Amino acid sequence: MRVTMIGTGYVGLVSGACFADFGHVVTCVDKDPSKIERLERGEIPIFEPGLDDLVAKNVKAGRLSFTLDGAEAIRDAEVVFIAVGTPTRRGDGHADLSYVYAAAEEIASLIDGFTVVVTKSTVPVGTGDEVEAIMRRVRPDGEFAVVSNPEFLREGAAIEDFKRPDRVVIGTEDPRARAVMGELYRPLSLSDFPVVYTARRTSELIKYAGNAFLAMKITFINEMADLCEKVGADVQQVAKGIGLDGRIGSKFLHAGPGYGGSCFPKDTIALVRTAQQYGAPVRLIETTVEVNDARKKVMAKRVEAVIGDLAGKTIGILGLTFKPNTDDMRDSPSLDIIPALQAMGAKVKAFDPEGMREAAHLFTDLELVDGPYEVAQGADALVLLTEWDQFRALDLAQIKNRMNQPVLIDLRNIYKPAEARAAGFLYSSIGRA
Repeated sequence: MRVTMIGTGYVGLVSGACFADFGHVVTCVDKDPSKIERLERGEIPIFEPGLDDLVAKNVKAGRLSFTLDGAEAIRDAEVVFIAVGTPTRRGDGHADLSYVYAAAEEIASLIDGFTVVVTKSTVPVGTGDEVEAIMRRVRPDGEFAVVSNPEFLREGAAIEDFKRPDRVVIGTEDPRARAVMGELYRPLSLSDFPVVYTARRTSELIKYAGNAFLAMKITFINEMADLCEKVGADVQQVAKGIGLDGRIGSKFLHAGPGYGGSCFPKDTIALVRTAQQYGAPVRLIETTVEVNDARKKVMAKRVEAVIGDLAGKTIGILGLTFKPNTDDMRDSPSLDIIPALQAMGAKVKAFDPEGMREAAHLFTDLELVDGPYEVAQGADALVLLTEWDQFRALDLAQIKNRMNQPVLIDLRNIYKPAEARAAGFLYSSIGRA
């Protein structure tokens, strides 16, 4: 099938490359000349394990291409995906749908023959109705169907998630569109991965409801961690004990400094605003947003509680991205913690395996160094913020020898308290007495 992907961000690029790997002919369209130039040179503008090889393979095979001018690609396509950004709108917290609506207008003016237009971007309930209305105004005679097909890709494991998904959700009641989408995803149905067909509004809500539930699960275990510290319990054992219950499950029960990233923060806020708009407030999710925001803001206080007055102290930070195996800094806890440490008078130095380039644009007065041992050099405390694999087996003796004071504040519970203390560290973690 001929597929056109509008947007070469995280979702568009990964989805386009995976569809091409299924054997479809995919054209990815973007209005950013520098991004298209980089892609045509074989440079991947985001870090996602395995994506560079997947893109190169399918470009070489002639199944994947990139362009600034999508007119021909849209005219020729059987399926056109809208995979543009839907950031939080300033002022009111609603999702900014301006890019989605602009793409809908452009697509409507160019389609030729029956075309399935798919919203892959994360959008509030009812967006598909508005996309359809926009397209109908532009092309009253146009033959098209608007479908919702939300993405469920985890950064750092996106290719695996696309090719071996828990489920594929397709929101449409148009029989022709359903047949087209079934053919598009046929390689997955042959492997018996579930394809769930729903009404369009139901599909749109599934995405938000899923992310909100996971965000609540993270926030729940973070609050349990605070309680564990007060009563002398171990949050990791609590998480294991409840996670073995099949009704609860073990995933997303890892205590830490709060969730961040490209999805959970903006999607929970957008769902809250949608619910308020329809007069059905979602108070659990409202509280989740408030608790998570507050948690990230108080993490610097934990450092102060361990080593005292931070004025003139040097604090080393291990990890800047919101999670490992990505270069994504959006709503990362580091964006709250580092400025708070600096406001307390600390000098901060940091290292992240993939987030350094972005960090250089986002922080002021942050010293970026070449590795974890350089972070430790001359530090009065080392704060572990992101659980990258390469931070899991550091030479603690070498780390200690480089520091002014052997203080390790582990906000991801990577290390065992007894081992850290045996290595001579004053060790502090999350939810462990």
